[in-house]
Amino acid sequence: MARKPKEDESRPSKKLEREIGICKRYLEQKELDSNVLDNLIATVYAAFHEEGDNPNIQFALEHSAWVKKLINQNIVDRMGYNIDDLENYCNTHHTQAEHLNQYYECVKHEAPYLFNSYLNYLEKNRPEKDKFYKPRRKCFRKIGIIQALQALEDDKLDVLSLSMPPGTGKTTLEKFFISWVIGRDLEGFSLFFSHSGEITRMFYDGILDITTNETEYTWKEIFPKATLQATNAKSETINFGKYKPFASIQMTSVGAKNAGKVRASKYLCCDDFIGGIEEALNKNILDKLWNIYTVDARQRKIDGAKELHLCTRWSVHDIIGRLQTMYEGNNRAKFIAYPDIDPVTGKSNFAYDINGFSVDFFHEQELAMDEVSYRCLYKNEPIEREGLLYHDDELRRYFDLPSREPDAIIGVCDTKSKGIDYMVLPVVYVFDDDYYMVDCVCDNSSDYNLQEQKLANIICKYEMQRCEFESNAGGDRLAKNVTDRVKEKKGRCSITTKPTETNKETRIIVNSNWVKEHILFKDKSLYTRQSDYGKFMNMLLSYSVSGKNPHDDVPDAMANFALFATRPERKAARIMKNFL
Repeated sequence: MARKPKEDESRPSKKLEREIGICKRYLEQKELDSNVLDNLIATVYAAFHEEGDNPNIQFALEHSAWVKKLINQNIVDRMGYNIDDLENYCNTHHTQAEHLNQYYECVKHEAPYLFNSYLNYLEKNRPEKDKFYKPRRKCFRKIGIIQALQALEDDKLDVLSLSMPPGTGKTTLEKFFISWVIGRDLEGFSLFFSHSGEITRMFYDGILDITTNETEYTWKEIFPKATLQATNAKSETINFGKYKPFASIQMTSVGAKNAGKVRASKYLCCDDFIGGIEEALNKNILDKLWNIYTVDARQRKIDGAKELHLCTRWSVHDIIGRLQTMYEGNNRAKFIAYPDIDPVTGKSNFAYDINGFSVDFFHEQELAMDEVSYRCLYKNEPIEREGLLYHDDELRRYFDLPSREPDAIIGVCDTKSKGIDYMVLPVVYVFDDDYYMVDCVCDNSSDYNLQEQKLANIICKYEMQRCEFESNAGGDRLAKNVTDRVKEKKGRCSITTKPTETNKETRIIVNSNWVKEHILFKDKSLYTRQSDYGKFMNMLLSYSVSGKNPHDDVPDAMANFALFATRPERKAARIMKNFL
């Protein structure tokens, strides 16, 4: 296994330090020549290999970077162009250059530790027109993909999600990454999971080609100790090193029976669970895919395994949308979504040096496609965005309450009627025409005793003065029981009931503007995603007017609250209180 650099490692052995010192003192007096450069290359080798299997990797990488910089600067000074230009010249004229070979010797030693160096050295023998990474390197590094994958392998991230337009190379890059991981850790094993058996087969063939095709790739030079132990085209498994129950890389697809057959100690790689727009438009299918991910794919991870997701952002309810909510505020999870065209510069984000994508190409694709599909595939904007009733940037937020007693403390309870429904009760402080939601109950427990207890507790805790219960679906009974519990706690609250008779969807939509204008919600830093308040906000911000909503209890509760707060008798009571 390739050893990870440690932050406290900064110095080489005294012998190596002396050898490097001799070279540096020479360079202070004379120009770089081939003899000194040979000696420097020897010190790079020594830095990566001294002390047996326990070299000082941090220093070795720093020293190698310095030597590469010297080589490149020497080329610029002597020839007027850089190392990339020299490589292009040599490939075009089918010749070699000593400086280029010496430069790549450094890159080779870095390759097991740096993903960027691995990619550069892996394809060094390929014709320019066939190289994958070099023509894409500038764009990939601008986006931050290479850096993020390095952070993932360096244990700075646990989850990484990458969304880019189709054909831009994300799955191929994933093949290169997993081939690197295999060589670095021959004892580890990873799992590639996709919606299609055809995709898993392509991934299997790609990994096998990278690791065994010595004409195209230098994988065996980088990892000379990595021997191919077994392949199985039928089960799509490839194993390196000694035999282990789970192969170095295993492939499987949605719907396969995976119990006991596949595991991941290194990476669970999830590649586009959603097959297309038809599936993305079906909320039930999205729920099913989430269940497959959580109950099947995710259960194949051994403790410590990381996740790499490559996907099109079809829906706010897709796996990545739910993971973003799940990992909100967690700096060990990173979600990269890059559109076709930079919205600021108007230039293509994927104008690769070879086989790139121009702005005109993207515009032509847009003309040939429906708007929803294009925005999902090329902009990575989930389809519900157009249909969301509440947007986060439209809501009013607060950190602190006004420094006086509220005019009133009120709430409206949306009662639970069936298994998946939520019982919702926002607690609201009224200050003039502003309504501050300070807390809430948002619970789908089927334990009615627990429901009544939570409602009575929050009413008494905030000394709520008036609360209206929806009388539909057993609301009258719930209101009476909660009233009795409040009295037992010596609380005082006027609890009333009222049936809801208007169409729910219409009620939610027509009252949404009032909610946006008058309700102030806590700043996101003041609650956690797992709390009732967090669940409440997630449901409010996920409600779509253009799709099926399995949980509409929160926006309905807010609609009923708006009606309650703006009822004539409520306004009259507030005016009288303020007058007195």
